[in-house]
Amino acid sequence: MSGNEIDWTAFWSPVRLSLQVALLSSVIAAVLGIAVAWWMSHRSFRGKIVLETVFMLPLVLPPTVVGFLLLVLLGRKSLLGQWIEAIFSAPVIFSWWAAVIASVVVAFPLVYQTMKSGFSGIDRDLEDAGRSIGANEWQVFRYISLPLAGRALMTAFILGFARALGEFGATLMIAGNIPGKTQTVPTAIYVAVDSGNQTMAWAWTGSIIIISFVMLLLTRQPTHEKA
Repeated sequence: MSGNEIDWTAFWSPVRLSLQVALLSSVIAAVLGIAVAWWMSHRSFRGKIVLETVFMLPLVLPPTVVGFLLLVLLGRKSLLGQWIEAIFSAPVIFSWWAAVIASVVVAFPLVYQTMKSGFSGIDRDLEDAGRSIGANEWQVFRYISLPLAGRALMTAFILGFARALGEFGATLMIAGNIPGKTQTVPTAIYVAVDSGNQTMAWAWTGSIIIISFVMLLLTRQPTHEKA
């Protein structure tokens, strides 16, 4: 095959895996982020600032540091890693699930911060009104808080998806770069550039730019309110 041609078989495999990992990890990060953000926005306790700082750490730590910590935590020599391997008869390291875990960790701060801002902007009187007529906390969350924070929810999910889609350092540390198994678009681009295959590098770069652009564009859509 000419160096100027795209190997479409090799092209689609990382794209499919990246979308699969990004979709699953963004759903997991959204569920965790929504639950934690709602709980934190309704609680005040000593050490809250410290706990929130821990939640935000993956946003500022180098991805390789996040990957190293996950490798220590989930590696075959760790208790957690051995427990997972005993249950599933396979290690989580160097599997596509490792890529999902890495993506969840790095996407969670964005989801959490976005949802926290969404819940903080809700009029507490509306939630109290629901409680006053007998609604429990789950009903308040389900029928009042979550719908009112719907815009933040969509933004949080899309930002989490985009962040997971572009994850590289932590994924490379704990999932590796196994073609057809753990190779995502960012790691495929790295290998293509390193091997001098500019055509494939540009093809994958273009794909991730288009996907990320579309996802971010969705967060910019104005809301239309009825007069």
